[in-house]
Amino acid sequence: MPVITAGVDLARDAETNASHHPTAKYRPKQVGNDAAFINGWLLALRYGKIALMAGSTSDPDTPASDPKLLREDLSKEYYAILDVVSNYDGWLLIVKGWSVTLSLAALGLAFQQRHYALFGLAAVTGAAFWLLDGLMKGYQYRYYVRMREIEYTAYLINRVTLGGLYGEKEISAPRIDMTWNFEGFPVDEEFKKRQRPPTWRQSMRRKPGRPERPKPRPAQQAMESEDPDYRASEPWRREPEEIDWDLRHRFGWSNVMLPHVLAVVLGLLFFIVAAALNAANVDHLRL
Repeated sequence: MPVITAGVDLARDAETNASHHPTAKYRPKQVGNDAAFINGWLLALRYGKIALMAGSTSDPDTPASDPKLLREDLSKEYYAILDVVSNYDGWLLIVKGWSVTLSLAALGLAFQQRHYALFGLAAVTGAAFWLLDGLMKGYQYRYYVRMREIEYTAYLINRVTLGGLYGEKEISAPRIDMTWNFEGFPVDEEFKKRQRPPTWRQSMRRKPGRPERPKPRPAQQAMESEDPDYRASEPWRREPEEIDWDLRHRFGWSNVMLPHVLAVVLGLLFFIVAAALNAANVDHLRL
């Protein structure tokens, strides 16, 4: 009798636990071979995996889940973000195309109609598209931040030591965003990194007696000082000061301000000259 009672209690507990399991509401009520029955069990199986991952992070007594699930989700999110970033490049080219078209049309119409107000319209049009280009570039940049987070997380999950030219470094994937900034470097006769001469933009920004302030990329600078060829090194996260600097200065990037800045400069220049000629009553000069 005690054995039978214990068996009944165990069966009752199993039935109670099954009814309170997170996948219980997704299980089909009736057993059958139809599509609804199969889809119900597939949904219950998938939900059970997600619930297992959530329970492993919240309950310390729950064993850790298989990292393959997280790796799959990170991979799907990463390449979905990569598609969005690629689409943004196409949209930004459309914005630049419309900026050039409308600005040139306004400049040509101004010369044809000899009305200097159209020069100002060309400048305003270029400035408006410049603003739109910078705003869209900021939205695209935010996806770069998430891509770098996924690359760093993937390194913690699936890094592998391969040897060969990599030596003892642990390799992981993906790392598209991390290696995008790698431009190579000149070397001396001993194959050691040699400093490049400053570019014309760096020379213009540099003030006498004051060192140039570099971009706030302390993690990348530390990695480059340790190993200049950091393509196979541990990915680093984008730091808050780096993200803030990039977002505040994005309107001054060459790939953002061109070609809008040309329309703004030419429109303002022609507007000022034409307005001055009109004020001086110089009618015999064609604009």
